[in-house]
Amino acid sequence: MDGLKSQQSTPAESKSTDTERISISLKKTLLKEFEKKIDQNGTYSNRSEAIRDLIRDYLVKEEWKTNEEVVGALIYLHDHHETEAITKIQHGHHANVLSTMHIHLDERLCVEVTIVRGRAHDIQELADRLKSVSKHLELAMTSTGMKF
Repeated sequence: MDGLKSQQSTPAESKSTDTERISISLKKTLLKEFEKKIDQNGTYSNRSEAIRDLIRDYLVKEEWKTNEEVVGALIYLHDHHETEAITKIQHGHHANVLSTMHIHLDERLCVEVTIVRGRAHDIQELADRLKSVSKHLELAMTSTGMKF
């Protein structure tokens, strides 16, 4: 791990009551490949930060599977002539739609970004309904952050 800091704890870190040090066992080849990737990425200063992000990603996916309250962003491309149908779908899920930004790309195509919050299944249903009248839709899922 050339570019990553060592895993030595500072006195302040060892006194922290909300952090727990753990030990894991990994095959050398798996650890070497992981460290190579996080070195190349340059986002993390140490492997603990990278592992924390992986754990959070897993927990967010589990929240979505268990129908917990979640937050997300829908990004979708559609024909301008579908605007009325899209508005009708959004109004049908008014409790979940927090905000929508509508952008005209040209005289025919529009892109919208809709921020949503609610039970995961309700958000997925909204995404599926919007996808049916869109040219393309992506759902970015995240958590309310209440659990971690």
